[in-house]
Amino acid sequence: MEIKIIIPSPLRTFSNGERSVIFNLEDNSLIIDSIKELEKQFAGISAKIIDEDNNLHNFVNIFIDGEDVRYLEGINTKLTPNCEISIVPAVAGGFK
Repeated sequence: MEIKIIIPSPLRTFSNGERSVIFNLEDNSLIIDSIKELEKQFAGISAKIIDEDNNLHNFVNIFIDGEDVRYLEGINTKLTPNCEISIVPAVAGGFK
């Protein structure tokens, strides 16, 4: 299934300036799978999004089709075909 990930400005140094990327993932993939795919493409980016225990950093929000994954299943939220994932730094704090 195809998904789109929107990359915020502070992380575009990892993505060679790309504002968004499109990946093909297996059906029943999760948010964490999309983060792992990002890491394969752009080494070092996942450390800015998740910690060593695969939990979202407190200063990072992820939205799937406009819904905050913290109110869904977090990084274990299932993806749907053609969904759009937005990585958004918190207003206070930002990426470290």
